[in-house]
Amino acid sequence: MKLKAVVGQIQHESKLIQGEASRDIIYESHHTYPDESAAGKAFTNSIAKLLNVNKWTDLSSLSADFALYDPIGRSKPNGPAEIGDFIQIKLPGPMPENWVRVIHGQSRDTLAEFTVQPCPDPMANKPDQIEHFFAEQARSTFRVEVSGCTISAYEIGRHESINNQQPQAGERGVINTIIAEAGWLFYQKIQWKLLTDYLVE
Repeated sequence: MKLKAVVGQIQHESKLIQGEASRDIIYESHHTYPDESAAGKAFTNSIAKLLNVNKWTDLSSLSADFALYDPIGRSKPNGPAEIGDFIQIKLPGPMPENWVRVIHGQSRDTLAEFTVQPCPDPMANKPDQIEHFFAEQARSTFRVEVSGCTISAYEIGRHESINNQQPQAGERGVINTIIAEAGWLFYQKIQWKLLTDYLVE
């Protein structure tokens, strides 16, 4: 049974590298405040930090740079992130830019979130090319919620598969594979744990 599980894992990893399988990953942070009043005030601040995507750049020298753009490609230096907006993501080092689009958002008394998916560069005329290391079906949901005295923050990655198939990958197939594998191994944990910690503090 153990051998079968190991073989299955190896086969899945092989399919991941080839862009034929996907992975779901969740990163989360929690912070409990002295009372519900303090938590309520902190939650209002958490929502503001969630939606002010441009400020995510300041988390750490290890963090990616984030820039928010409206649906027609104009910079939104002060946010907030809204459905139809684009987010440009620049990873540390000499890496290609990555783009996602906000496709969903909601806000309730105890929860706020938005979801993005990889997309073409809105500044370029390449509608068939996804400018991201994950394929178009991937989804990332950024969420903050409050329950009693505790604020929680999540980065929920769904259907993460490597964008290394044509025509969507363009000339980025190899580098997308390297970036995605490095992300799964360690970088996503650094990036998204920095973010979720920031959102609950």
